[in-house]
Amino acid sequence: MSRATEQLVYLVAAVLFITGLQRLQSPATARNGNRISGVGMLIAVVATLLTMEIVTPMVIVAGLLAGSAVGFWMARTVQMTAMPQMVALLNGFGGAASLLVGGAEFLKSELRAEQIPLDTGITIQLSLLIGAVTFTGSLIAWAKLQEVMTGKPIVFAGQKALSAALALAVVGLSVYQLMTAESLLWPFYAVCAISLLLGILLVIPIGGADMPVVIALLNSYSGIAAAMTGFVIDNSVLIISGALVGSSGIILSNIMCKAMNRSLANVLFGAFGAAGPTKSLKSAAGLSVRSVSPEDAAIQLAYAQNVVVIPGYGMAVAQAQHAVREIQELIEKRGGEVKYAVHPVAGRMPGHMNVLLAEANVPYDKLRDMDDINPEMERCDVAVVIGANDVVNPGARTDTSSPIYGMPIINADHAKSIIVLKRSMAAGFAGIENELFYNPRTSMLFGDAKQSLTKVIAEMKQL
Repeated sequence: MSRATEQLVYLVAAVLFITGLQRLQSPATARNGNRISGVGMLIAVVATLLTMEIVTPMVIVAGLLAGSAVGFWMARTVQMTAMPQMVALLNGFGGAASLLVGGAEFLKSELRAEQIPLDTGITIQLSLLIGAVTFTGSLIAWAKLQEVMTGKPIVFAGQKALSAALALAVVGLSVYQLMTAESLLWPFYAVCAISLLLGILLVIPIGGADMPVVIALLNSYSGIAAAMTGFVIDNSVLIISGALVGSSGIILSNIMCKAMNRSLANVLFGAFGAAGPTKSLKSAAGLSVRSVSPEDAAIQLAYAQNVVVIPGYGMAVAQAQHAVREIQELIEKRGGEVKYAVHPVAGRMPGHMNVLLAEANVPYDKLRDMDDINPEMERCDVAVVIGANDVVNPGARTDTSSPIYGMPIINADHAKSIIVLKRSMAAGFAGIENELFYNPRTSMLFGDAKQSLTKVIAEMKQL
């Protein structure tokens, strides 16, 4: 394949990437966009392997078949509740690939005693650093989400100073590697090892509920690492795709930080949620909560005309999305209307609730963003909160001492009646009690969300 043909094929792949990314903006076209981007990547991979004559066509086919088989198996077997963990692992694999490619190019030049140009040397060092941080950081994110390790922030004295010192050490070793005329391998291995450690230290102080931002950021890191690797091996399509992933991840991280009224620095270094649970102003005033039975909840929902469902991570844990869809159908058969209010940081990854609801075949047009649904909440007959906590806490608007003060929330407390499905009165990730639970219009339906909703469904069918 000539150079001109190669660049033309890469241009086609880049156009497919951009088209696919654009179609990801809407749930209705997201699946098609994902396919378009996948075709673009397939074209880019095959063109690269053929052009560079790295391996024989048979090996290319074997690799494509093996990778496709593994991907198909993962897509079919991984449960929707485990999707955040899968995304974290995929981010890590992307970082590991950049680390390996950058390292291979460096070692190849060292073995051939070739002088690495300064610009190539800089991009190699960046691909090593960012790739390693992405790899181990993503593994820690996976471990927190999979509950292999605690999801709470892990902090210790001098942690920030240690991370800063390690970052400076990486910079110093990289500069030394670039400036020295000697053929030395120990700075290369030291940069790799320290960068891997740095990835761990950067993610362990982040709490599990901040994982949507962290996953988006790690996704951005993997894209930036890929772009750096593209410069190393002079591959334009890798530069383009990496830049697209890197920029979109940063934009998404910024959107979610705004949704929490927090800075990215606070998410990364604030150890949010490390403190123990604190009492809300309502419980401190001696107010109590009111529980409701599945029978009473069924009556409220059966005769409601305007229902808003507010999903959270508890819905994912209980796998209650299919039961929610069934209740929606029962309400609609009686002439009522059901909408879903999705907070930007609900769940454990960007769009987590959207993915779960889509899996239950909830129509896309029923999903509403926080800004769209809030003006309608005063007309809502029943707001059903399933597993959400801090994103519906009215204390974010009124309690200046609250750690979530100023965070935009879904105004569930403005509804005429509120039903909250929760296992217990345990505090949310922010470590504070939810003032919504003490609202006179709130009824608590305690227990596993799926089991509780199944009982509600049975009662509604009898009405």
